[in-house]
Amino acid sequence: QAASGGGGGAGPCPLLLPVLLLFLPGLAAGPAGMLQPRDTPSRERRELGGLWSFRADLSPGRDAGFAQRWYRRPLRQTGPVIDMPVPASFNDITQDPSLENYIGWVWYEKEVLLPLRWLQGDPAPRVVLRFGSAHYYSIVWVNGVQVVEHEGGHLPFEADISSVVQGSPDTLCRITVALNNTLTPHTLPPGSIQYMPDKSRYPKNYFVQNTRFDFFNYAGIHRPVVLYTTPAAYIDDITVTTTSSDSVAMVQYQVAVVGSTANSLSLSLRDQEGKVVATADGPVGELKVLNPNLWWPYLMHENPGYLYSLEVKMQAQVGEALLEDVYTLPVGIRTVHVTSTQFLINGRPFYFHGVNKHEDADIRGKGLDWPLIAKDFNLLRWLGANSFRTSHYPYAEEIMDLCDAYGIVVIDESPGVGIKLPESFGNKSLQHHLAVMEELVRRDKNRPSVVMWSVANEPASELPPAAHYFKTVIAHTKALDPSRPVTFVTDANYALDRGAPYVDVICVNSYFSWYHDPGHLEVIPVQLTAQFENWYKTYQKPIIQSEYGADSVPGLHSDPPLMFTEEYQQAMLREYHSIFDKKRKEYVIGELIWNFADFMTNQGTTRVLGNKKGIFTRQRQPKAAAFVLRDRYWKIANESSCLPPVITSHSLFL
Repeated sequence: QAASGGGGGAGPCPLLLPVLLLFLPGLAAGPAGMLQPRDTPSRERRELGGLWSFRADLSPGRDAGFAQRWYRRPLRQTGPVIDMPVPASFNDITQDPSLENYIGWVWYEKEVLLPLRWLQGDPAPRVVLRFGSAHYYSIVWVNGVQVVEHEGGHLPFEADISSVVQGSPDTLCRITVALNNTLTPHTLPPGSIQYMPDKSRYPKNYFVQNTRFDFFNYAGIHRPVVLYTTPAAYIDDITVTTTSSDSVAMVQYQVAVVGSTANSLSLSLRDQEGKVVATADGPVGELKVLNPNLWWPYLMHENPGYLYSLEVKMQAQVGEALLEDVYTLPVGIRTVHVTSTQFLINGRPFYFHGVNKHEDADIRGKGLDWPLIAKDFNLLRWLGANSFRTSHYPYAEEIMDLCDAYGIVVIDESPGVGIKLPESFGNKSLQHHLAVMEELVRRDKNRPSVVMWSVANEPASELPPAAHYFKTVIAHTKALDPSRPVTFVTDANYALDRGAPYVDVICVNSYFSWYHDPGHLEVIPVQLTAQFENWYKTYQKPIIQSEYGADSVPGLHSDPPLMFTEEYQQAMLREYHSIFDKKRKEYVIGELIWNFADFMTNQGTTRVLGNKKGIFTRQRQPKAAAFVLRDRYWKIANESSCLPPVITSHSLFL
């Protein structure tokens, strides 16, 4: 899947500005730990969602905001502003076509009043500003003081703003964000700016943003912005891993504390009824759990997604004050193991029957939306899906929380999509990719739903530099987290793929009778069988069909089936399924349909209001293929479940 498109504009490549002029030494995207903000007896959090002031920099060089220092005063004093919802993409909110495809710097601002208790005390609490994500490059000021910059559009970043707000004469906190959505060959995902110098065909200084991925490059503050507090000495990070046998589980833990040496550090593990089942003391150790309730995937157990609560309490002396910090972390006890033919969860074979998704919907773009999230999880369970891949970037923490709670298994993918050009395999790109994997593992390392990391989707892995590149990224990811397998998703020829030797599971995308031999359903059995047999003979590793599918326009019908009709989408799925059923008895361990729902893409001659490969429409209404997949997934669940055969598509979800 590849596309190009973007917005027109004038002047220099907009992303060069912060790199050359504004990258200040000593600024970092947050501390070593990145615990998800939670309300506890020692911590408070406040979401800053709603309407923010917004202004796109329409100057020829997209640099007026920096030249005029818009962050020094309220944004409304710099020129015209509009209201912009947060979280949301800005592209589809207005009637302005230039904003739909805008490339460059946009500015957001929010003024909030802080409680006095956040600003006083000896010592005063630590006040932190956190962004769930903002796409793509962010610079943040508080009361005119730069506090953080961050590269990357899909992972959280934060800044300790205590010294800024506690030194202010009043409780007003003015948050200013400059956000740039430009993609270059070295960003993740990569892209390129193409200038059109032919003045007989294009306006002066015209450029477009080119990308090599098939979804719209939505931009904005996409996830919640939160202010939260901790004591001056606080719990900075927690890492847990779990092992289990028939009747005993061990929860290994490490706790990092910042601000002071802890006088005491205690841990209590509670079950869902609130009963303490294990305790421990100290920053490193393990908790022994007798007769544990294991974390099981949806449809694999009558009580899927079982979560314990790990309460960590720290006391520390800071000056004359004895401070206490409390943090509670959900913990699921489960193991993952890969053999040459199987994927084992808690020692039992697991078959991925799931979907690929996108964070994408009408109007809000990639902005986090609770009604949409709830609808999607209800549809997943209605479908009988037990898993999904976060194609093609990490999803919101709020979504991941529900995967943990509902038992939905996740292949957690980095934003490494569209890595096609040789220059995107160089050291500059590699170092950024390693940093992104560090951020992703740091965020999701404790999630039982995450069973495998995916470092990329459909890269040009047949190119010579791909061998060193993926060997390095995969080894780095394994060093960060030895407890999970690592993969990337390929569409390369099995004999030419230079990254495949380093993965634990082969994930392969193919679109037989669609992009290849379009309209010829009869080629699927031959080509799909050959695909599986060639990959397995070469690598002796289990295989997931990580993408397959066909576009269908809702309400378009033809018999015999023709491309783009609902009947053709159904027929293609059935052809693939017949081969899956043969090979899942051997070494195929999963199938993930492309896609869960229709989604927006760049404009192009093959895209009519986006990609139509969803089994649901963009508005989450089922196409005919959804019922084909639902029948199949519930049949597979009944075949493989340890539950009695009375499981139905209603009994576990309604």
